[in-house]
Amino acid sequence: MSLSKRYSPSETESKWYAHWMEHNYFHSEPDEREAYTIVIPPPNVTGVLHMGHMLNNTIQDIYIRKARLEGKNACWVPGTDHASIATEAKVVHRLREKGIRKSDISREEFLRHAFEWKAEYGGIILDQLKRLGASCDWERTRFTMEESLSRAVIKAFVDLYRKGRLYRGLRITNWDPEALTVLSNEEVLYAEEQSRLFHINYRIEGGDENEFVTIATTRPETLLGDTAVAVHPDDERYAHLRGKRAIVPLCERAVPIIFDTYVESDFGTGALKVTPAHDANDYEIGHRHGLEVIDVFHPDGTMSEAAGFFVGEDRFEVRRKIVRQLQDLGHIDKIEDYRNKVGRSERTNAVVEPRLTEQWFLKMDEFATTALEAVSSGDVRFYPEHFWNMYNSWLREENVRDWCISRQLWWGQRIPAWYYKEHVIVAETPEEALEMARKESGNNTLTLADLKQDDDVVDTWFSSWLWPLTVFDGFDKPDELRYYYPTNLLVTGWDIMFFWVARMIMAGYEWAPELLGPETADKKGIAPFHEVFFTGMVRDNKRRKMSKSLGNSPDALALIDRYGADGVRFGMLSSASAGNDIIFDAPFDEQTGEVRNESKACEQGLNFCNKMWNALRLIQGWPQDENTPQPLVNALAVKWLTHKLAATTHQLNELLREYRLSDAIISLYTFIWDDFCSWYLEMIKPAYGQPIDETTRNATIGLFEQMMTILHPFLPFVTEEIWHQLRQRKNGEDCTISAWPAAGQFDEGFLKHLDIARDVVSKLRDLRNKNGIKMSEALDVYVQLSESTKTLFEIEGLNDMVCKLGNLKSLSMTAEDDIPNTLSFISDTGKYFVAVEQSIDTEAECARLKEDLAYQQGFVRQVLKKLENERFVSNAPEQVVANERKKLADGQERIKILEESIRQLGCE
Repeated sequence: MSLSKRYSPSETESKWYAHWMEHNYFHSEPDEREAYTIVIPPPNVTGVLHMGHMLNNTIQDIYIRKARLEGKNACWVPGTDHASIATEAKVVHRLREKGIRKSDISREEFLRHAFEWKAEYGGIILDQLKRLGASCDWERTRFTMEESLSRAVIKAFVDLYRKGRLYRGLRITNWDPEALTVLSNEEVLYAEEQSRLFHINYRIEGGDENEFVTIATTRPETLLGDTAVAVHPDDERYAHLRGKRAIVPLCERAVPIIFDTYVESDFGTGALKVTPAHDANDYEIGHRHGLEVIDVFHPDGTMSEAAGFFVGEDRFEVRRKIVRQLQDLGHIDKIEDYRNKVGRSERTNAVVEPRLTEQWFLKMDEFATTALEAVSSGDVRFYPEHFWNMYNSWLREENVRDWCISRQLWWGQRIPAWYYKEHVIVAETPEEALEMARKESGNNTLTLADLKQDDDVVDTWFSSWLWPLTVFDGFDKPDELRYYYPTNLLVTGWDIMFFWVARMIMAGYEWAPELLGPETADKKGIAPFHEVFFTGMVRDNKRRKMSKSLGNSPDALALIDRYGADGVRFGMLSSASAGNDIIFDAPFDEQTGEVRNESKACEQGLNFCNKMWNALRLIQGWPQDENTPQPLVNALAVKWLTHKLAATTHQLNELLREYRLSDAIISLYTFIWDDFCSWYLEMIKPAYGQPIDETTRNATIGLFEQMMTILHPFLPFVTEEIWHQLRQRKNGEDCTISAWPAAGQFDEGFLKHLDIARDVVSKLRDLRNKNGIKMSEALDVYVQLSESTKTLFEIEGLNDMVCKLGNLKSLSMTAEDDIPNTLSFISDTGKYFVAVEQSIDTEAECARLKEDLAYQQGFVRQVLKKLENERFVSNAPEQVVANERKKLADGQERIKILEESIRQLGCE
């Protein structure tokens, strides 16, 4: 069957993914093999595929496919996160469209709607990952809100409470007025924004109209909750106000003027309005001085009855109104433009409001110490290693805060706490809670109706920190956990290092010993993963993080439609140096302001697929003759490519070990495009109409197969298609389950000699181009005899190779230093003379030789500078220094040859 002229991803990808699924290649069950496990960073159930997902999951797929090829029991567990805030917002919006308010329905009815929404939309992103080629074990797909995973969350909560690690307390927290829930510190994103700083005069009680103290604030609407004005005890400007009171404007409330060392005398006016209900520092001051706490906001950010003014109006509208009133009353001293950091909710982008609420907190001091020791000891290894610095900074004792784990939502695992009078009962089930409540209260007549369960749910991260344990149902039946845990690799963005990575490590050390049993835990370790590879952020050409809100991200599926999954995978990987941000070349449409679904890197990936496809077509187009003897040049070519493949495989293994994925894909690209397609196939290509010998063809098919195997984890679809086109296959003989080739022995010296021979051919071709000599004109070439050229051309078949690729009549040795009427060039340390019939352009040849000489002199200066550096010579490995000395000697030899050529040519 003849092949199409171009590789077609649209005809290939769905076919092979269905084939892999039909044969159940991605499914894993425990057996006698070594397990290799990855758990997916669960995307939000609300999510759709974006460029960050594309990069992250391509990397995971590379490692899981390689493990499968290495004969390991590869298990990649997919799943989604219930994403409390984002999903609840989606469901509330959907209900609102139906004319239903959340407050009008029961919790149970709301959850029914939420699960209906999840059933309809929750699997979209997982289906999209299949388009990318992700070889997940889809039979193991998990969801953080499914019954067994939720049960584990409850067990963990109860266990921590009974260990004294959980407590409930009244604290200033970060409040999201749009999502109507508290947020942890890590869920608040701070950025500088343009604001205004209002200087407001507070009159002194009992003083004249000109006696006042001035405070400065960016939030004048909160003054309705002021319960003091604070100054520093040593600030002489305000010493006369000791024991006096200030009058809060508008509400005319008299509040004490207090003296506290927290106030900075040299900052602003040196006087601070104190609003204990709406600022963490103010709350601490208020606690020290016994101040009243007045909450002036409703949960939705509108003014409360306690404010006394503007009740029910939005806080930002009130800000404008209150400033106008203060100006009318003469209380505004001045207003200045001001840039300050504003905290916004990571999920809703609403400006976060500090608010006094009662929440559940997890003590983090011991957990943080454990997480730090896990990485510092090497139990968990970070790639790139420099991310340890960020991790260490975040988890140091002075930076760690207790984790607020309760959320004022319905979508999530409900906190397993019940209240009866002064009793707080934490239990895994209502029945257990009732039994405990009866025992604690001494009232055996209590019923469940007498107990009030906490309305809040736990933070989504409190369920996902258990992910490596719960995806294998470790809390219920730990047999599978003992086989698959710890996982081998976690691939994630550095931006959730503290949110998730550190917390998974904490959870692993907390519960894995108990779940695995002491013998397994001691043998396998209890950290949730051995290695963590942090990807960079995918950014546009202006270095902005790609996001839906900015509209600067191309449509991931549209890119796959255009370039194929392999093309997009290549484009992402070739742009992604380890741990650094990825600058993805998504061009903007200047007229519409939208990003176009185009990419030069992805186009290069598609071109790479076509290059291999054309190589396949070329090989299949050659007639074959089993009686044709193998030419020497073909035998040399096969030997060379075999050694080159072994060297490339060895290099590839090292690069993958170090997570240098961009270098890995480029090394494969260079090897296949340049070495195989451009050089090897030309070396073995039979003359027009002539057959290729059977030995070379069979060897070529075998080498092509191995290339497809090592490329398969990166570009799975095109490699599977070519693999099946190379020869007839039995059922189940698929590239995706072939064997990763061993990195066999290779002769570096032999490869170096072939590189020199290729350089000779390239310079012969360059000389033809510069001197207008047609490729069809066969030439006589003489090689100046030396030890290096003698050794080079003693390699069997090498003379034939140079003659074939350079179209030479002859290639022979000469002892002469110069041959009249020839052009010459230097390759390595050998001098070559090319006989030409036409007269030589002496001026052009002199210019070329002088240019080459200048380059060689600069090269030698660089090497000399390095060797004259005592620190380099003393500290570098012996072989590295020896290589530099060899470079110096070779360079000096080239300079001598060039200088002699210039002298003989009579150049000025």
